Amino acid sequence: MMTNITKAVIPVAGVGTRFLPITKTVPKELLPIVNKPVLQYLVEEAVNSGITEIIFVISKDKELIKEYFSEDLELVELLKKRGKDDLLDRIIHLHEMAKFTYVYQNEPLGDGHAILQAKEHVGNEPFLVLFGDDIIKHEVPAAKQLIDNFNGESVLAVTEIPKELSTSYGVINPGPSKDRLYEVSGLVEKPQPENAPSNLGIIGKYICPPEIFDAIESGSHGSDGELRLIDGFIKLSESQKIWAYSIEGERYDTGKPEGLIAANLAFSS
Repeated sequence: MMTNITKAVIPVAGVGTRFLPITKTVPKELLPIVNKPVLQYLVEEAVNSGITEIIFVISKDKELIKEYFSEDLELVELLKKRGKDDLLDRIIHLHEMAKFTYVYQNEPLGDGHAILQAKEHVGNEPFLVLFGDDIIKHEVPAAKQLIDNFNGESVLAVTEIPKELSTSYGVINPGPSKDRLYEVSGLVEKPQPENAPSNLGIIGKYICPPEIFDAIESGSHGSDGELRLIDGFIKLSESQKIWAYSIEGERYDTGKPEGLIAANLAFSS
């Protein structure tokens, strides 16, 4: 069963503590890779994969994100008057790439809770989820790789990780595979290296069926009371298969200063 996926949810309500003090006023998602913010790379990844509506999950402290993607008539007129046609095209492209929708996560109650805030706008259709830290450099966008392997059930993006870093990732227990696509036999959140079922760590890109909303709400809560997306997938696996696709391309974790620096070096060339 092939279904067009036209909506993407991008949760960006979190606090970027690793980048303080700059993130005291500037959202970490707006930190630059060359001349564009991290978040624009994700939006372009989605749009270049066939997405037409972006649903941002923001907090009241992230209004700059809304401002960044909103039309700026004064700037447009200024660039027109100065004959800066190349820059004008870039600004208009920024405004017109997709339909932008904004919902609010008023309390930091977990990534699953953030996804739930978009439920009304997603409706009863599958959707893409992109978190704000993972940038993949490849001629085929990572989101397109996931969409091309979607057949009605969840598809998680994974990448090979050093076993000693397993405590920072959700890790899949891989079942039967074909090429880079794995049937998922189990999911473990941040296991100790000796308990990790594989070296395939989940990164922040997913295709979710609409059933994920009920699964998040009825799944396990963390010890801190937060709702986790991975717990939603674990619950959903009771009724349908979960798949994982090993993403092609060079990955940059821009949620860390060293990853943002590496991404700047890679994209500047």
